[in-house]
Amino acid sequence: MDKFSGTIQSKLQKTGTSIFAVMSKLAAEHKAINLSQGFPDFPISGKLIGYVNKYMKMGYNQYAPMPGVQVLREMISKKTEKTYNIYYDPEKEINITAGATQAIFTIISTFVRDEDEVIVFEPAYDSYVPSVKLQGGLVKYATLKSPDYHIDWNQVTRLISSRTRMIIINSPHNPTGSVLKPEDLKKLENLIKNTDIIVLSDEVYEYLIYDGLRHESVCRYPGLVSRSFVVGSFGKTFHATGWKLGYVLAPENLMAEFRKIHQFNVFACNTPIQHAIAEYLKDKSNYEGLSRFYQQKRDYFLTLIESSRFNPIPSYGTYFQLLDYSRITDEKETDFAVRLVKEYQIASIPVSVFYHRMTDRKVLRFCFAKTDETLEKAAKILCKI
Repeated sequence: MDKFSGTIQSKLQKTGTSIFAVMSKLAAEHKAINLSQGFPDFPISGKLIGYVNKYMKMGYNQYAPMPGVQVLREMISKKTEKTYNIYYDPEKEINITAGATQAIFTIISTFVRDEDEVIVFEPAYDSYVPSVKLQGGLVKYATLKSPDYHIDWNQVTRLISSRTRMIIINSPHNPTGSVLKPEDLKKLENLIKNTDIIVLSDEVYEYLIYDGLRHESVCRYPGLVSRSFVVGSFGKTFHATGWKLGYVLAPENLMAEFRKIHQFNVFACNTPIQHAIAEYLKDKSNYEGLSRFYQQKRDYFLTLIESSRFNPIPSYGTYFQLLDYSRITDEKETDFAVRLVKEYQIASIPVSVFYHRMTDRKVLRFCFAKTDETLEKAAKILCKI
Protein backbone atom coordinates (compact mmCIF):
# COMPACT_ATOMS: atom_id res chain seq x y z
CA MET A 1 0.00 0.00 0.00
CA ASP A 2 1.35 3.44 -0.91
CA LYS A 3 2.13 5.76 1.97
CA PHE A 4 0.74 9.27 2.29
CA SER A 5 3.49 11.59 1.07
CA GLY A 6 2.24 14.83 2.59
CA THR A 7 3.25 16.48 5.85
CA ILE A 8 1.73 15.00 8.99
CA GLN A 9 1.51 17.32 11.96
CA SER A 10 0.68 15.18 14.95
CA LYS A 11 -1.80 16.64 17.42
CA LEU A 12 -0.13 14.56 20.15
CA GLN A 13 3.53 14.75 19.17
CA LYS A 14 4.99 13.31 22.37
CA THR A 15 2.38 10.60 22.82
CA GLY A 16 3.22 7.02 21.91
CA THR A 17 1.45 3.72 22.43
CA SER A 18 -0.25 3.34 25.82
CA ILE A 19 1.91 1.69 28.50
CA PHE A 20 -0.91 -0.80 29.06
CA ALA A 21 -0.74 -1.99 25.46
CA VAL A 22 3.06 -2.09 25.56
CA MET A 23 3.28 -4.19 28.73
CA SER A 24 0.46 -6.54 27.75
CA LYS A 25 2.13 -7.15 24.37
CA LEU A 26 5.44 -7.78 26.10
CA ALA A 27 3.75 -10.15 28.54
CA ALA A 28 2.22 -12.12 25.67
CA GLU A 29 5.54 -12.35 23.84
CA HIS A 30 7.32 -13.74 26.90
CA LYS A 31 4.39 -15.83 28.16
CA ALA A 32 4.46 -13.84 31.39
CA ILE A 33 1.83 -13.62 34.11
CA ASN A 34 0.07 -10.37 33.28
CA LEU A 35 -0.59 -8.26 36.36
CA SER A 36 -0.10 -5.08 34.35
CA GLN A 37 -3.31 -4.15 32.54
CA GLY A 38 -6.33 -3.84 34.82
CA PHE A 39 -8.65 -6.63 33.80
CA PRO A 40 -9.82 -9.73 35.70
CA ASP A 41 -8.83 -13.21 34.51
CA PHE A 42 -11.84 -14.89 36.12
CA PRO A 43 -15.28 -15.32 34.50
CA ILE A 44 -18.08 -12.80 34.86
CA SER A 45 -21.52 -13.76 36.11
CA GLY A 46 -23.19 -16.50 34.10
CA LYS A 47 -26.51 -14.91 35.02
CA LEU A 48 -25.43 -11.62 33.45
CA ILE A 49 -24.28 -13.36 30.28
CA GLY A 50 -27.63 -15.14 30.22
CA TYR A 51 -29.43 -11.81 30.36
CA VAL A 52 -27.42 -10.51 27.40
CA ASN A 53 -28.30 -13.62 25.40
CA LYS A 54 -31.93 -13.27 26.45
CA TYR A 55 -32.21 -9.70 25.16
CA MET A 56 -30.38 -10.54 21.95
CA LYS A 57 -32.89 -13.31 21.29
CA MET A 58 -35.74 -10.96 22.13
CA GLY A 59 -34.60 -8.71 19.30
CA TYR A 60 -32.98 -5.82 21.20
CA ASN A 61 -30.21 -5.56 18.63
CA GLN A 62 -30.74 -2.18 16.98
CA TYR A 63 -29.74 1.33 18.03
CA ALA A 64 -30.54 2.32 21.57
CA PRO A 65 -31.75 5.87 22.29
CA MET A 66 -28.89 8.37 22.29
CA PRO A 67 -29.00 8.93 26.11
CA GLY A 68 -29.18 5.18 26.69
CA VAL A 69 -31.90 2.61 27.33
CA GLN A 70 -34.56 4.15 29.58
CA VAL A 71 -34.83 1.23 32.00
CA LEU A 72 -31.08 1.28 32.63
CA ARG A 73 -31.05 5.01 33.31
CA GLU A 74 -33.92 4.49 35.75
CA MET A 75 -32.00 1.75 37.56
CA ILE A 76 -28.90 3.97 37.80
CA SER A 77 -31.06 6.74 39.24
CA LYS A 78 -32.51 4.40 41.90
CA LYS A 79 -29.08 2.96 42.74
CA THR A 80 -27.55 6.43 43.08
CA GLU A 81 -30.41 7.72 45.22
CA LYS A 82 -30.18 4.73 47.55
CA THR A 83 -26.40 4.98 47.86
CA TYR A 84 -25.87 8.75 48.04
CA ASN A 85 -29.33 10.11 48.92
CA ILE A 86 -29.50 12.27 45.79
CA TYR A 87 -31.89 12.08 42.85
CA TYR A 88 -30.70 12.29 39.23
CA ASP A 89 -33.46 12.57 36.63
CA PRO A 90 -33.13 9.54 34.30
CA GLU A 91 -34.43 11.60 31.40
CA LYS A 92 -32.25 14.69 31.70
CA GLU A 93 -29.32 13.95 34.01
CA ILE A 94 -28.05 10.44 33.18
CA ASN A 95 -26.36 9.26 29.99
CA ILE A 96 -24.96 5.86 29.01
CA THR A 97 -21.51 5.87 27.41
CA ALA A 98 -19.19 3.48 25.57
CA GLY A 99 -17.05 3.02 28.64
CA ALA A 100 -15.63 5.53 31.10
CA THR A 101 -12.79 6.70 28.87
CA GLN A 102 -15.25 7.82 26.19
CA ALA A 103 -17.26 9.61 28.87
CA ILE A 104 -14.14 11.42 30.09
CA PHE A 105 -13.11 12.40 26.56
CA THR A 106 -16.58 13.72 25.75
CA ILE A 107 -16.82 15.76 28.96
CA ILE A 108 -13.45 17.37 28.29
CA SER A 109 -14.34 17.96 24.62
CA THR A 110 -17.58 19.64 25.64
CA PHE A 111 -16.16 22.22 28.03
CA VAL A 112 -12.45 22.75 27.42
CA ARG A 113 -11.46 25.33 24.80
CA ASP A 114 -8.18 26.84 23.63
CA GLU A 115 -6.05 28.09 26.52
CA ASP A 116 -8.49 26.84 29.17
CA GLU A 117 -6.63 25.39 32.15
CA VAL A 118 -7.38 21.97 33.61
CA ILE A 119 -5.93 20.79 36.92
CA VAL A 120 -4.88 17.14 36.93
CA PHE A 121 -3.52 15.21 39.91
CA GLU A 122 -0.57 12.99 39.13
CA PRO A 123 0.26 10.18 38.95
CA ALA A 124 -2.81 10.28 36.69
CA TYR A 125 -4.74 7.83 34.54
CA ASP A 126 -3.25 8.24 31.10
CA SER A 127 -6.30 9.45 29.15
CA TYR A 128 -6.83 12.75 31.00
CA VAL A 129 -3.93 14.81 29.69
CA PRO A 130 -4.13 13.84 25.98
CA SER A 131 -7.86 14.57 26.00
CA VAL A 132 -7.23 18.07 27.37
CA LYS A 133 -4.43 18.77 24.90
CA LEU A 134 -6.53 17.67 21.93
CA GLN A 135 -8.97 20.46 22.79
CA GLY A 136 -6.22 23.06 23.01
CA GLY A 137 -6.39 23.15 26.78
CA LEU A 138 -3.47 23.71 29.15
CA VAL A 139 -2.75 21.15 31.86
CA LYS A 140 -1.73 22.32 35.33
CA TYR A 141 -0.23 19.45 37.34
CA ALA A 142 -0.80 18.92 41.06
CA THR A 143 1.38 16.19 42.56
CA LEU A 144 -0.09 13.73 45.03
CA LYS A 145 2.18 13.61 48.06
CA SER A 146 4.00 10.42 49.04
CA PRO A 147 3.95 8.07 50.75
CA ASP A 148 0.14 7.96 50.93
CA TYR A 149 -0.56 9.98 47.76
CA HIS A 150 -2.68 12.68 49.39
CA ILE A 151 -3.67 16.03 47.88
CA ASP A 152 -1.79 19.16 48.88
CA TRP A 153 -4.65 21.67 48.80
CA ASN A 154 -2.28 24.61 49.24
CA GLN A 155 -0.70 23.62 45.94
CA VAL A 156 -4.11 23.34 44.29
CA THR A 157 -5.03 26.81 45.54
CA ARG A 158 -1.89 28.23 43.93
CA LEU A 159 -2.72 26.52 40.62
CA ILE A 160 -6.22 27.96 40.29
CA SER A 161 -6.49 31.03 38.10
CA SER A 162 -9.14 32.97 36.19
CA ARG A 163 -8.53 30.56 33.29
CA THR A 164 -9.14 27.37 35.28
CA ARG A 165 -12.01 25.58 33.55
CA MET A 166 -11.94 22.11 35.06
CA ILE A 167 -10.50 20.03 37.89
CA ILE A 168 -10.27 16.25 37.38
CA ILE A 169 -10.42 14.06 40.47
CA ASN A 170 -10.28 10.27 40.70
CA SER A 171 -11.23 8.22 43.75
CA PRO A 172 -10.58 5.38 44.39
CA HIS A 173 -7.42 6.36 42.57
CA ASN A 174 -5.75 4.61 39.66
CA PRO A 175 -2.81 3.90 39.82
CA THR A 176 -2.13 4.37 43.57
CA GLY A 177 -5.16 2.84 45.31
CA SER A 178 -5.53 5.94 47.51
CA VAL A 179 -8.96 7.38 48.29
CA LEU A 180 -10.29 10.87 48.96
CA LYS A 181 -11.46 11.67 52.47
CA PRO A 182 -14.45 13.82 53.50
CA GLU A 183 -12.14 16.73 54.27
CA ASP A 184 -10.79 16.57 50.71
CA LEU A 185 -14.24 16.98 49.18
CA LYS A 186 -15.10 19.77 51.61
CA LYS A 187 -11.91 21.64 50.74
CA LEU A 188 -12.63 21.28 47.04
CA GLU A 189 -16.21 22.43 47.60
CA ASN A 190 -15.03 25.59 49.39
CA LEU A 191 -12.17 26.25 47.00
CA ILE A 192 -14.27 26.46 43.85
CA LYS A 193 -17.35 28.10 45.33
CA ASN A 194 -18.42 31.15 43.31
CA THR A 195 -16.31 30.13 40.30
CA ASP A 196 -17.12 28.69 36.85
CA ILE A 197 -14.93 25.63 37.44
CA ILE A 198 -16.39 22.26 36.44
CA VAL A 199 -15.41 19.07 38.29
CA LEU A 200 -14.90 15.80 36.44
CA SER A 201 -15.06 13.06 39.06
CA ASP A 202 -13.79 9.69 37.82
CA GLU A 203 -15.46 7.20 40.17
CA VAL A 204 -15.21 3.98 38.17
CA TYR A 205 -13.96 2.02 41.20
CA GLU A 206 -16.72 3.26 43.54
CA TYR A 207 -17.57 -0.26 44.75
CA LEU A 208 -13.95 -1.33 45.19
CA ILE A 209 -13.08 0.33 48.49
CA TYR A 210 -11.64 -1.39 51.56
CA ASP A 211 -10.95 -1.45 55.27
CA GLY A 212 -14.38 -0.13 56.19
CA LEU A 213 -13.92 3.15 54.36
CA ARG A 214 -16.81 4.95 52.65
CA HIS A 215 -16.57 6.06 49.05
CA GLU A 216 -16.65 9.86 49.11
CA SER A 217 -18.50 10.60 45.88
CA VAL A 218 -19.08 14.20 44.84
CA CYS A 219 -22.74 13.14 44.98
CA ARG A 220 -22.55 13.54 48.76
CA TYR A 221 -21.60 17.23 48.56
CA PRO A 222 -24.32 19.66 47.39
CA GLY A 223 -21.82 22.38 46.54
CA LEU A 224 -20.09 20.02 44.12
CA VAL A 225 -23.14 18.31 42.61
CA SER A 226 -24.26 21.44 40.77
CA ARG A 227 -20.95 21.70 38.89
CA SER A 228 -19.83 18.07 38.58
CA PHE A 229 -19.84 15.16 36.17
CA VAL A 230 -19.66 11.75 37.85
CA VAL A 231 -18.26 8.96 35.67
CA GLY A 232 -19.10 5.30 36.35
CA SER A 233 -18.15 2.01 34.72
CA PHE A 234 -20.10 -1.23 34.47
CA GLY A 235 -17.02 -2.85 32.98
CA LYS A 236 -15.11 -2.31 36.22
CA THR A 237 -18.06 -3.14 38.47
CA PHE A 238 -19.07 -6.38 36.76
CA HIS A 239 -15.62 -7.66 35.66
CA ALA A 240 -16.53 -7.12 31.99
CA THR A 241 -14.02 -4.53 30.80
CA GLY A 242 -14.37 -5.68 27.18
CA TRP A 243 -18.01 -4.61 27.08
CA LYS A 244 -17.01 -0.94 27.33
CA LEU A 245 -20.18 0.35 28.95
CA GLY A 246 -20.24 3.25 31.39
CA TYR A 247 -22.37 6.24 32.35
CA VAL A 248 -22.28 9.85 33.45
CA LEU A 249 -24.33 11.80 35.98
CA ALA A 250 -24.65 15.58 35.80
CA PRO A 251 -27.14 18.41 36.35
CA GLU A 252 -29.50 19.04 33.45
CA ASN A 253 -27.76 22.17 32.12
CA LEU A 254 -24.36 20.43 31.97
CA MET A 255 -25.79 17.21 30.57
CA ALA A 256 -27.54 19.08 27.75
CA GLU A 257 -24.15 20.33 26.56
CA PHE A 258 -22.55 16.89 26.99
CA ARG A 259 -25.20 15.29 24.77
CA LYS A 260 -24.51 17.73 21.95
CA ILE A 261 -21.03 16.23 21.65
CA HIS A 262 -21.89 12.67 22.66
CA GLN A 263 -24.36 12.27 19.80
CA PHE A 264 -21.62 12.89 17.22
CA ASN A 265 -18.96 10.93 19.06
CA VAL A 266 -20.74 7.65 19.81
CA PHE A 267 -24.48 8.37 19.61
CA ALA A 268 -25.70 5.01 20.93
CA CYS A 269 -24.14 2.18 22.96
CA ASN A 270 -24.60 -1.60 23.00
CA THR A 271 -28.33 -2.22 23.26
CA PRO A 272 -28.69 -5.81 24.58
CA ILE A 273 -25.97 -5.27 27.19
CA GLN A 274 -27.77 -2.16 28.47
CA HIS A 275 -30.98 -4.14 28.95
CA ALA A 276 -29.06 -6.99 30.59
CA ILE A 277 -27.31 -4.73 33.10
CA ALA A 278 -30.59 -3.00 33.93
CA GLU A 279 -32.06 -6.36 34.93
CA TYR A 280 -28.88 -7.38 36.76
CA LEU A 281 -28.93 -4.16 38.84
CA LYS A 282 -32.30 -5.14 40.32
CA ASP A 283 -30.44 -7.45 42.71
CA LYS A 284 -28.21 -5.17 44.79
CA SER A 285 -26.15 -8.14 46.00
CA ASN A 286 -24.65 -8.22 42.51
CA TYR A 287 -22.60 -5.12 43.33
CA GLU A 288 -22.78 -4.40 47.05
CA GLY A 289 -20.48 -7.30 47.96
CA LEU A 290 -17.64 -6.26 45.67
CA SER A 291 -15.59 -4.51 48.35
CA ARG A 292 -15.44 -7.65 50.43
CA PHE A 293 -14.67 -9.79 47.36
CA TYR A 294 -11.73 -7.67 46.22
CA GLN A 295 -10.42 -6.93 49.69
CA GLN A 296 -10.03 -10.68 50.18
CA LYS A 297 -8.00 -10.80 46.97
CA ARG A 298 -5.83 -7.85 48.03
CA ASP A 299 -5.20 -9.38 51.45
CA TYR A 300 -4.44 -12.81 49.99
CA PHE A 301 -1.94 -11.33 47.54
CA LEU A 302 -0.23 -9.37 50.32
CA THR A 303 -0.04 -12.49 52.50
CA LEU A 304 1.52 -14.45 49.64
CA ILE A 305 4.32 -11.89 49.13
CA GLU A 306 5.14 -11.28 52.80
CA SER A 307 8.51 -12.99 52.45
CA SER A 308 9.47 -10.98 49.35
CA ARG A 309 11.73 -7.93 49.28
CA PHE A 310 8.94 -5.78 47.88
CA ASN A 311 7.37 -3.24 50.22
CA PRO A 312 3.58 -2.80 49.78
CA ILE A 313 2.12 0.70 49.78
CA PRO A 314 -1.41 0.59 51.29
CA SER A 315 -4.19 0.21 48.73
CA TYR A 316 -7.58 1.37 49.98
CA GLY A 317 -9.45 1.00 46.71
CA THR A 318 -9.32 -0.16 43.05
CA TYR A 319 -7.84 -3.56 42.23
CA PHE A 320 -4.26 -2.33 42.10
CA GLN A 321 -1.45 -2.80 44.59
CA LEU A 322 1.70 -0.66 44.52
CA LEU A 323 4.95 -2.35 45.48
CA ASP A 324 8.14 -0.44 46.35
CA TYR A 325 11.20 -2.34 45.09
CA SER A 326 13.93 -0.01 46.43
CA ARG A 327 15.37 -2.84 48.56
CA ILE A 328 15.97 -4.87 45.40
CA THR A 329 17.56 -2.57 42.83
CA ASP A 330 18.26 1.04 41.85
CA GLU A 331 17.05 0.46 38.29
CA LYS A 332 14.58 2.85 36.74
CA GLU A 333 10.96 1.71 37.03
CA THR A 334 10.58 1.25 33.28
CA ASP A 335 13.78 -0.79 33.02
CA PHE A 336 12.97 -2.97 36.01
CA ALA A 337 9.41 -3.58 34.78
CA VAL A 338 10.71 -4.76 31.41
CA ARG A 339 13.34 -6.97 33.06
CA LEU A 340 10.70 -8.59 35.25
CA VAL A 341 8.82 -9.63 32.13
CA LYS A 342 11.85 -10.90 30.22
CA GLU A 343 13.71 -12.61 33.06
CA TYR A 344 10.97 -13.57 35.51
CA GLN A 345 7.84 -13.74 33.31
CA ILE A 346 5.73 -11.37 35.36
CA ALA A 347 4.27 -8.08 34.06
CA SER A 348 3.51 -4.91 36.01
CA ILE A 349 3.17 -1.20 35.26
CA PRO A 350 5.84 1.36 36.25
CA VAL A 351 4.12 4.18 38.13
CA SER A 352 6.57 6.74 36.71
CA VAL A 353 4.70 6.71 33.37
CA PHE A 354 1.69 8.27 35.08
CA TYR A 355 3.64 11.53 35.55
CA HIS A 356 4.26 14.13 32.85
CA ARG A 357 7.92 14.16 33.89
CA MET A 358 8.91 10.58 34.59
CA THR A 359 8.99 10.68 38.40
CA ASP A 360 10.87 7.57 39.48
CA ARG A 361 10.12 6.40 43.03
CA LYS A 362 10.98 2.70 42.53
CA VAL A 363 7.31 1.69 42.56
CA LEU A 364 5.42 -0.74 40.31
CA ARG A 365 1.66 -1.30 40.02
CA PHE A 366 0.27 -4.84 40.12
CA CYS A 367 -3.34 -5.84 39.39
CA PHE A 368 -4.80 -8.32 41.89
CA ALA A 369 -8.12 -8.85 40.06
CA LYS A 370 -7.01 -12.38 39.30
CA THR A 371 -7.83 -15.94 40.29
CA ASP A 372 -6.16 -17.30 43.41
CA GLU A 373 -4.13 -19.59 41.16
CA THR A 374 -2.77 -16.64 39.17
CA LEU A 375 -1.95 -14.70 42.35
CA GLU A 376 -0.17 -17.72 43.81
CA LYS A 377 1.97 -18.16 40.68
CA ALA A 378 2.76 -14.46 40.61
CA ALA A 379 3.66 -14.36 44.32
CA LYS A 380 5.97 -17.34 43.94
CA ILE A 381 7.94 -15.40 41.34
CA LEU A 382 7.97 -12.15 43.34
CA CYS A 383 9.31 -13.93 46.41
CA LYS A 384 12.30 -15.20 44.41
CA ILE A 385 13.36 -11.76 43.18
